[in-house]
Amino acid sequence: MTGAVWTRQGSRVIQSIQNASSRRSHTALKSEYDVLVIGGGRNARSSAAYLQKGGLQTAVLERRHVLGGAAVTEELFPGFHFSRCSYLLSLFRPHIYEDLELKKHGLKIYRRNPHAFSPMLEDGVGGAPPRSLTLGSDMVLNRKEIGKFSQKDAMVEFNAYLDKLASAAQPLLDAPPVDIIGLTSGSLRTRITAAKTLMPLVKCGLKLGKNIPDFYEIVTAPIMKILNQWFESEPLKATLATDAVIGAMTSPYNPGSGYVLLHHVMGELEKEKGSWGYVEGGMGGVSNAIASSARSHGASIFTEKDVQEILVGPDGVAKGVVLKDGSEIHSKLVLSNATPYVTFKKLTPQASLSPEFIKAIDQFDYTSPVTKINVAVDKLPNFLAAPSPDGKPGPHHQCSIHLNCESVEVLETAYKESINGKYSTRPMLEMTIPSVLDPTLAPPGAHVVSFFTQFTPYYLEGKEWTDQDKEAYADLVFDWVEQYAPGFKSSVVGRDILTPPDLERIFGLTGGNIFHGSMSLDQLYLARPLPCLSNYRTPIKGLYLCGSGCHPGGGVMGSPGWNAALAVMADMKRS
Repeated sequence: MTGAVWTRQGSRVIQSIQNASSRRSHTALKSEYDVLVIGGGRNARSSAAYLQKGGLQTAVLERRHVLGGAAVTEELFPGFHFSRCSYLLSLFRPHIYEDLELKKHGLKIYRRNPHAFSPMLEDGVGGAPPRSLTLGSDMVLNRKEIGKFSQKDAMVEFNAYLDKLASAAQPLLDAPPVDIIGLTSGSLRTRITAAKTLMPLVKCGLKLGKNIPDFYEIVTAPIMKILNQWFESEPLKATLATDAVIGAMTSPYNPGSGYVLLHHVMGELEKEKGSWGYVEGGMGGVSNAIASSARSHGASIFTEKDVQEILVGPDGVAKGVVLKDGSEIHSKLVLSNATPYVTFKKLTPQASLSPEFIKAIDQFDYTSPVTKINVAVDKLPNFLAAPSPDGKPGPHHQCSIHLNCESVEVLETAYKESINGKYSTRPMLEMTIPSVLDPTLAPPGAHVVSFFTQFTPYYLEGKEWTDQDKEAYADLVFDWVEQYAPGFKSSVVGRDILTPPDLERIFGLTGGNIFHGSMSLDQLYLARPLPCLSNYRTPIKGLYLCGSGCHPGGGVMGSPGWNAALAVMADMKRS
């Protein structure tokens, strides 16, 4: 990179957005609360809002200078505001959206239609541009787009199939897993109470009805087994397959990848099923709205409060936390929004946990294939497959733009290179340009571009990433983008490169895993993060988990926090 181009290597950030909702609280940090919540992510603040509404004096302690966990907005280069980690909104449970009155607290969403654009790397025929595949909510236009590649393939029936399965699974997202221990032991009263946890599973089964075998197949099968039954077009299968491997170190041919696709279509935005959108002002906007809601109920939220240790008394009960500056803050209860690894291996005194439990925590998989690259550009990318010579955004610019999606084999080759310790030489690229809908993010005429790239290992052939490695990988990514959109490289004025170790160090994402742990079948529902922890309670009395390392997993905004708050309130009622 030459000329006036800024490069950030994960740590050198010139400024962060800290508006009225994310500034350091003017309220002084007290020495005692009813509840302390470790971490300022979305689930942490959702828990805090519900617990404060329930009458418990609650304080949130965020390590960084900006609230939001992975959902933050940061000004990485002058005038360019980025959703630095998390970059799209969906999977936000509607009851939480309404309960916390997030629209009232400033949340504004830009919904996208169309939502997917896959340009082809090919020569046009007869002077025409290369082909592309654009998908949205208009099924007539979808059929026309798919017809460029296949006259047989159709999305209407496939979408109906997915919608039926995803809708049936909705009750499982909004409730804790079945209480197996309560059902199989304890008093009759305990068993009756535990039996209520079966209801979401029963509702799911009844709604599925004769489709139970289909549900079982999609959550256990490789996504290619499913897609090959429905489609013949390689670009269509590859585009859909990206949602089955996004954020996951897995292949479209691996069992369980079908569930990852289903997980991503369970979402909705403002009652529109399957919708994904941009948040005005970046993803920090949703974080600020939840924080504003929590504060409106009396919760205290603090930044730059780095927790060093969870205080555990001689009786094995959580008593509060110790900050890195040595301050002790006491509480009756502690909720951790950190990953299970950070919670139990770094924050909890090891003497308070059994060796067997620690060994089990060590087995939880956090493998990540993701390198996120945030890019400031001085002009809109112009794709050969959908030219925009006047520089004005077209419908395709608002989409998730899938590059290197000509065939599933391209994705498979990228995966295989990574499991051998190398980054992919033709990586899977998901490109978004939120500034085409949200003008607050970049100076006039300029844009912010996000690349969610795969596959990149945590260690490069057994060694740590160097700055030179990061630059070389980003150059490779840009070389591929240049083939689809000539002139892109010359438009770049700054870039921020976040490899898996960077995502871990900056955002606390163990292994760089965006889901707080792989969404593999052995780490879902009753086993997330461990069978003994699936009800948000821990071996330390008074310590709860409220992050995405719990059911229902990463991306389902607010649900782990909501479920953890329910567990706390239920325990308070019993005591």
